[in-house]
Amino acid sequence: MAVTKSFSSARFLRSASLVVGAALASAAVAQGGAAPQPAPNSAANLKLPENPQLFGTTMPSVVKARVLVNNEVITQTDVDQRLALIAISNGGEIPANEIDALRQQVLANLIDETLQIQAAKAEEIEISDADIDRTVQRVAGNVKQTPQEMADFLKARGSSIRSIRRQIMGETAWRRLQSKKIESGVNVGEEEVKSIIDKLNASKGSTEYRVGEIFLSSTTANEQTAQQNAARIFQALQQGGSFVGYARQYSEASTAAVGGDLGWVRPEQLPQELASAIVTMQPGQLTPPIKVPGGYSIIAVQDSRKILTPDPRDAVLSLKQVSISLPKGATRTQAEPILARFSTSVENIGGCGGAEKLASDFGGEVVSSDQVKMRDLPPALQQMMANMQVGQATRPFGSIEEGVRTLVLCGRDVSDPTAPTYEQVMNQVTEERVNMRARRYLRDLRRDAIIEFR
Repeated sequence: MAVTKSFSSARFLRSASLVVGAALASAAVAQGGAAPQPAPNSAANLKLPENPQLFGTTMPSVVKARVLVNNEVITQTDVDQRLALIAISNGGEIPANEIDALRQQVLANLIDETLQIQAAKAEEIEISDADIDRTVQRVAGNVKQTPQEMADFLKARGSSIRSIRRQIMGETAWRRLQSKKIESGVNVGEEEVKSIIDKLNASKGSTEYRVGEIFLSSTTANEQTAQQNAARIFQALQQGGSFVGYARQYSEASTAAVGGDLGWVRPEQLPQELASAIVTMQPGQLTPPIKVPGGYSIIAVQDSRKILTPDPRDAVLSLKQVSISLPKGATRTQAEPILARFSTSVENIGGCGGAEKLASDFGGEVVSSDQVKMRDLPPALQQMMANMQVGQATRPFGSIEEGVRTLVLCGRDVSDPTAPTYEQVMNQVTEERVNMRARRYLRDLRRDAIIEFR
């Protein structure tokens, strides 16, 4: 697949901290224990802008008012409130020409969610109100709100806390059901794991990629519909849609709950159709839908690195961030003198010890953050900090409306990369097999379900 399009890599990484729906993904999966989870963004508490500005030098709708899934009702309100969550993840608005198709997909997701909850109940898997309450508390904390504040926020935008709780229940039920019914039956041999580690050591210096996937299953019966849905999702992503948000809502892979994150993979670990695509891509690009066995995949490449080879971006940083606010309503012309003075002061900050004085001089604040992975910073800041010495500060960045800031480098630790452990390889191979079996399991649940549209 030769054609690739750009997407926001920062959006791909950090949507979970900006959007309630995506924040739910990481929180809800934590309930299940064994799910693959992307590493927490170590720069999250700095609240960095995605694209810092530097200073100084149509599918026909068949959705019905009520749908019965094995005699359990899904109402139009359920669909509308879940659709509102998607709107929140897209900045509060869905293009009018996409609403019907999205509503159709939301209904399909709610049907799957209902089947998953029903299957878990049949296996006597219980998700208590206390389980859900704990996850709601974490989700609200991720967006700096109390549960009640989050409930009010959702209600004001056409959704509800009930919709979030239902989604938590569905994701938790599905994860626990996979653990009980699928993971326990997946076996990975010791020799197989050792062989993978040997191949990894032999491939030292070759490239691996941080990859996200949105997978839509297809059969001969729904091939055209699946292809059209994948094309619509790709178009929405090209227009700035959140990859994490769309993966969570639409992907039928088990990685949907973590925003489609496959982690670091080598091309040979992927189906040939996907491997051929990613080796031609640069970080920040995504593919149009690719036909793979069983469906269609949209692949996003967020980053790349050389296997077992030192990379400056693997450094772990100790930082101080100095943030200042500009007068409310100030124009660029009015702000320029302040920006000029701040830029000069930043150049002469005198190391991390001067951060507090700099903040005091400009009425700003200081946030200290240790164990920040350079790869978690926006690309523009990575480029600046790669060549900085301890004690230096970045050029000021931000915006006139939201404030300007600088990062002071207080420490840098660079570790020599090593091969993954036996346990890490075992977990990855196991997850791949669980993912494949989970798709088949959900397909069987759909096949056996009695679904009535009224």
